[in-house]
Amino acid sequence: MLANWLTLLLRYTHAVFDAMAQAMAQTPRSSAMVENLNSRLRNYFTLRRQLGGSYLDLLQFFLNHRCFLRSRVPQRVGKSPTQLMTGQEHPHWLTLLGLGPLQPLRA
Repeated sequence: MLANWLTLLLRYTHAVFDAMAQAMAQTPRSSAMVENLNSRLRNYFTLRRQLGGSYLDLLQFFLNHRCFLRSRVPQRVGKSPTQLMTGQEHPHWLTLLGLGPLQPLRA
């Protein structure tokens, strides 16, 4: 019984190790990616002295539901990260927050 358990453990351990090694080999290791993210987020943090959980939740919601204006990948333009992940359309992010549909700007 113990020998069977050890055999299974060793078989899956090698499979998990191989999968992790492959994932690590395909993952880019670059501080430039982190710096890019930090520079994009810094704009949202400059006007605030403290960042509470509710602000970070709202920022996360906004960034996940705002549509891309431009992208290197043409299929992303005009879609939000949520739309790309789920494949489903959703209303404007302000409408999702219960603030009503967007109103056109008045002159």
